[in-house]
Order: sequence, then structure tokens, then C-alpha cells
Amino acid sequence: MDLDSHAEDLASDLGVDNEEVKRDLQNLVEYSVPIGEAKQSLRRKYGDESAGGGGGPTSKAIGEISPDDGNVTVTGVVLTAGERSIRYQGSDHVIVEGELADESGVIDYTAWEDFGLEPGDAITAGNAGVREWDGEPELNLGEHTSISAVDDSPEVPYEIGGESSLADLRTGDRAATVDVRVLECEERTIDGRDGETEILSGVLGDESGRLPFTNWDPQPEIEEGAAVRLENVYVREFRGVPEVNVSEFSDVTALDREIDVGDDAPRMGVGEAVATGGVYDVELVGNLIAVRDGSGLIQRCPECRRVVQKGQCRTHGEVDGEDDLRVKAILDDGTGTVTVVLDEGLTEQVYGGDVDDAREEARDAMDQEAVADTIRERIVGREFRVRGHLSVDEYGANHDAVSFAESDDDPADRAENFLAEVAR
Repeated sequence: MDLDSHAEDLASDLGVDNEEVKRDLQNLVEYSVPIGEAKQSLRRKYGDESAGGGGGPTSKAIGEISPDDGNVTVTGVVLTAGERSIRYQGSDHVIVEGELADESGVIDYTAWEDFGLEPGDAITAGNAGVREWDGEPELNLGEHTSISAVDDSPEVPYEIGGESSLADLRTGDRAATVDVRVLECEERTIDGRDGETEILSGVLGDESGRLPFTNWDPQPEIEEGAAVRLENVYVREFRGVPEVNVSEFSDVTALDREIDVGDDAPRMGVGEAVATGGVYDVELVGNLIAVRDGSGLIQRCPECRRVVQKGQCRTHGEVDGEDDLRVKAILDDGTGTVTVVLDEGLTEQVYGGDVDDAREEARDAMDQEAVADTIRERIVGREFRVRGHLSVDEYGANHDAVSFAESDDDPADRAENFLAEVAR
């Protein structure tokens, strides 16, 4: 149910102006008040002492909770619990985030009060608010929530403590623990919410794969080549892929053992990879079915490096564009399609020349598109193996390639594997 529907139902129950109720409800929701709690607050404001139209919060199994629920009472086991500082209504506020589970499922929670939650605790959360986050329900544990310990702990089929591999992390995960090797690390100065801030950024690796990271409170244990255990990290999206965030509340411990990191990227089908919402380092294999417009010899803004169209940069207006090479091609493996983007170096490999050669071909043909046509002749209709970073947004899926080579797979083997996958 959307906000308009909630407001309309509430206004009808209370016999007051719909627009006034909608305005009040929207103000409360914008301040992260769960919809159920906001509606109860407005019932009290307009003189409805029942404050909820049907008694207290409903007791529910975690797997039954939906974003349309208002306030609920749940019993479960705390799987993870990690502190994080956020900027809320103009000031810093420390919250606790994690996952709560019972036999029926798992749900994320945010605790706005210090309830002393620890992984492994069996609790009942009374009057917990429910909000929608990325299409899924999430519990808000606030000042009106009661937390009590339970003796009869539910049996849950989930690991307690948040230990994970990099490949299993997804955007939105919080209070996770990973054992990793720091593959790349650099110090940077950024404009943070409190002015210039020193951070560390780079790439982490384990046996399952690689992910970029940002350390917002640089710690000496995090340096290139180090093996470390990172506890209480959270994952957010950065440039379309998951990124590990190490905060001031994270625990960083040097490990006295090696972390093996494979040289190969995990291979996935295009459809499977796109369904993840973004993968930092992945190998795709498929047929190049088209080279898109905007490929070949292009011009970029000298300031921001955006592609220039007819001498115009979207940010800096009229500019003298600098020549560059790029390919945007459609890769198809039968399970889905993705746009593969080749930078100047990889484009030179498939084109067989550099920017100067491309300028000469365009001049001779009196057509800049001649360079893209040459590239089409060389790669369309052939099968390639592409490794790089996959991002997915409202415009589609893009794979920024770091390596690009013609596949040497046996077509019969690939067909057999594909049929076996489809048959599952």
C-alpha cells in the first residue's frame, strides 16, 4: 500500500481532511518513522484513542512480515549486530544494524536505541516498526519497542556471527565479517560531510573473488599485501558494484596466516550475473552480436572526460574535444545480454591501430563512423571471453572490461553445459 492509500484510509477513519493527513503522514515518514507508528501517532493527534484501530502489534513469524505491516511483535535469534554512525536530522547518531532470524526466515533490523543486542541472543521484540527498504521489509527498533530475552531459543538454519566470503556479500549487507588480503591500497583525501577527510581505498581479495573497499577511519593493519580479519563491515553500492566499507566501529585484526586469492575471476552466465545487481570482478563468455553507436573514434571533454556530442559537453558546454577510442558492444550468451565497454587500450587491440591510425582512416573515408565499421567487421559474430566489472542500473547492464579475448572454448562442451543448466 502506498502513502496516498494509507493517508486516504486514515482520513476516512478519522473523518478529517485527506490532504492534511497526507501532509502529516509524509512528514513523519520522511523522518524515518515506520508507517505503522506514524499512523498510530496521527490517530492520537486527531483524538482516536484506540491508536491503531484494532489493538496492539500483531505477533508474526519473520517470514510472514511484509512491507505493508505497521508494528509487529517477533521472536528470533540475533544473527549479527554492528554499530554504525549516521547523520540523522543534522546530527550524528549511533545505530545498531544486523539480521534477526527464526525458523521461517531472516529480516534486517535497525536499532535506534541501545538494547545491548549481541549475536546469538534469543529475543522477543515487541512493537517493532516495519518499513520498506529496497522492496523488502525491515524492522525498526525504537523508543516504543520492548526487547526481552527468551529462554526457549528458536532453532534457526543460519550461521550466527556474520562470517562471509567476498563473493557472498551483497549491497545492503551489514555487520559482516570477512578474512581477506589487501590487494591494492592507497590514501586519498576527499570532501566528507565534515570537510576534508583522509581515507584508504583499494581492493580486497579472498578465494571467492575480489571487491573494492573504503576505510573511513584508516588503520595501520590495512596495507597492501596484508592479511586481515574485518569485523562489523557494511556493504553499499559504489559505481554500480558492491563495496566493503570499514568504519570507526569496525574491528581490524592482522592474521598470522596467508589468504589465497585466485588469479581467475569467477565465471557466470550473463543472466545470472545481471540478476546479482552488480559484480566487481567476473568473467563472461558469449557472442558479440552488435557494436553500438558511440563506438570507434570518439571525442572526450578535456575537463571531465565525458563523451562530447557535436562539440558539446553535458557539464562544460562547448569544448574542444580530445580524440579517444572506445567500443560499446552487445554480448549475448543465450541467458541474457550485456553491454561490454572496451577502453582505449583494449579497443586498440581489436582495431589493430591507435588513435592516429583511426584519425587517418576517418579522414580517408571522410566519415568518422568508418572506424566503428572496421571494428564491427572484426568482432561481430564471434565468441569472446570478457573479464571486468559488471554494473546494473535503470539503463541496463554494463560490463567494463579489463581483458577481452576470443574464446577458445569447445562449442560442443559449452552447448552441453548450457543444456544441463537449463534442465535444472
